[in-house]
Amino acid sequence: MKRIFLSITVLITALTVNSQTIDEAFLYSRYYYGGTARFQAMGAAFTSLGGDLSVLQLNPAGLGLFRATEISFTPQMYFSNSSSVFNGTTAEDNAYNFGIGQFGAVMPLIVRDRDGLRGFNLGYSYNRTNNYNQNTLIRGTGTTSSMADYWNALANDGGNTTPDYLGNAEWLAFQTYVIDTVPGTGGTQYATIFSEYGNSANSVYGQGVRRIISKEGYAAEHSFSGAGNINDKFYFGFTLGISKINNESTYSHLESDDNNSIPIFRDFTYTDFVSTEGTGYAIKLGVVYRPVSTVRVGLAFHSPTVYKLNEYYYDSMIANDDYGLYDAANDPFTFSYTLTTPLRLNAGASLQIGKVGLVSADYEYVDYSTARLSKASDDYTYDVENSDIKTVFAPAHNFRLGGELRVNSMLYVRGGYGFYGSGFFTGEANEDNSYSVYSAGLGFRQSNFYFDLSYAMRVNSQKYFMYGYYDLEPATITNNNSIISATVGFRF
Repeated sequence: MKRIFLSITVLITALTVNSQTIDEAFLYSRYYYGGTARFQAMGAAFTSLGGDLSVLQLNPAGLGLFRATEISFTPQMYFSNSSSVFNGTTAEDNAYNFGIGQFGAVMPLIVRDRDGLRGFNLGYSYNRTNNYNQNTLIRGTGTTSSMADYWNALANDGGNTTPDYLGNAEWLAFQTYVIDTVPGTGGTQYATIFSEYGNSANSVYGQGVRRIISKEGYAAEHSFSGAGNINDKFYFGFTLGISKINNESTYSHLESDDNNSIPIFRDFTYTDFVSTEGTGYAIKLGVVYRPVSTVRVGLAFHSPTVYKLNEYYYDSMIANDDYGLYDAANDPFTFSYTLTTPLRLNAGASLQIGKVGLVSADYEYVDYSTARLSKASDDYTYDVENSDIKTVFAPAHNFRLGGELRVNSMLYVRGGYGFYGSGFFTGEANEDNSYSVYSAGLGFRQSNFYFDLSYAMRVNSQKYFMYGYYDLEPATITNNNSIISATVGFRF
């Protein structure tokens, strides 16, 4: 036992740590088609539709329906509300963000009225595909365990680990006396402050628990596309997608003896920070067929996106007990690896209802169990993580519906709904972690100018485990994310 009754500050060198988890593989594989206000208002059900620059990311064949040069620009306001319940205690938090949701242009290279190839267009569009900005507060009482128990279990795993060979977080817990070696074990067995380092037969709990999770960032795609029109019946297209990820995630986990009922212990705060940025590449192919003038069907294939990701990571801990204040931190380090996301298949159909409006429906298939981590900068193989991905994640079936009503020659009313399957196998804690997206909007259109507004709300509920301990009850987090978009477009 190394109890020293004085305050210390420790800076240590990071041991080998792979901060990449299967949760990150899932997060960066899951995205939502953002774009123009019209596209979002109609639930992104555009696999069989065209005439909107956001289709380049979904089905590039829709680019073939353009007959003139067009540009569009879409600023976006994002608002997130998060509500959590942990051991009967409810907490809420909010986050705001303003950014560019879309901008792009299309330019016809071939426009002619004769059989065969009647048109060929080139286009570019930037579209946000995910917004990571979110603040979540989890608050409650630890009734049966502490995060200290998790670190203690890791330290005792294998039964013969001396302090010099502890993992990063366990080392921090050891340096701040949240865990310590048990006397008489040769410095290879550990116990927590909640059991007075093994001097008490049972650990004493009842501490206040608070976790603050803060995320900032986004995912976006630059779509470079070409599309052709054959006899105004068959449209084909291709896209080179260059995706960007920029994400910062911080969580601070605080436990404190608010009732002064736990011997020795007062409080500790553990902080974990990771910043991820990188670029990925994918190919998208699509077709749209118009059997009659009022009906369109579409198909699109998205290859896996291969990301090269770079991470910056650090963690630290501060602890107080009856004997002093302790502060420890691991050296920050950078790391790179490759993530290959699943391929996607999209199918859609739409119906034009005279000059009154249209309805559209999409289906999307994506198998999250096929995501893969590889090519770590320290030659780590990810065998365990990739095996877990196969057993935890599952295929998801996504559905999108959209409609547009023409009120008069200039005004349009739109609505949409999207359902995104959970992507978890049956029996997993988050097997019901599906998302619903509700959307609506208005459009004002003239021959060479248009202005569209939309509101979309994405809703989901998930189980969140703050640490891996056998009797820990998860928190339930409900997210309501709102996006307000405005698009200005010009035709030439």
